[in-house]
Amino acid sequence: MFTGLLHTHKLVVILFLLLYLIKTILLLANKKETLANFSKKLRIPEMIISVLFLLSGIVMLFQLPSINQFMLIKIVAVFASIPLAIIGFKKSNKILATLSLVLLIASYGLAEMSRRYVKKIDVPQGTITDISASDYNALSHGKALYLGNCVACHGTDGQAGIAGSKNLTITQLDEAGIAHIISNGKNVMPPYKKVFNDQEINALVKYVWSMKK
Repeated sequence: MFTGLLHTHKLVVILFLLLYLIKTILLLANKKETLANFSKKLRIPEMIISVLFLLSGIVMLFQLPSINQFMLIKIVAVFASIPLAIIGFKKSNKILATLSLVLLIASYGLAEMSRRYVKKIDVPQGTITDISASDYNALSHGKALYLGNCVACHGTDGQAGIAGSKNLTITQLDEAGIAHIISNGKNVMPPYKKVFNDQEINALVKYVWSMKK
């Protein structure tokens, strides 16, 4: 459900931005009559897109395990852009309309930054992470990494399904596929290739694979 909502949100965001881009260009080009006709013809579709844009975003927001600084700034930018757009187009104020569009575009970029933002949680003190150590165990290392960095969405048993996360106990991926998803991310899940080194990713893969039923 969350994945479908995410794709719907992305689609309406693109349509929303496209509408306001066209309206802003017409306003800046002093095509007031064309802008008025365009706004009149697309008034109902614009209302539907606007409602879907806000509702899908709010629903997803409440399903996220946490909200980082990029997401907070995005929310402020979106809600600041709405009154600016209303006033800007109503009064034909080019500065306010342009500022509204800039904030909307910035919020889209912030959403992408938020998706890719990863704060690594280090393993508990005493966890053996040195692969050359005689008592090193990849599963134990992977479990420590998992409990610190993955449980918020996947849960301790891998079945939480928060924010569209997959059930790890029934995954059809092989170890290479799991490593690819961990490294590059998918949908809401951020890429971890710049957070974990190869050894840590391998340990995570071993632990996730051990959860498979």
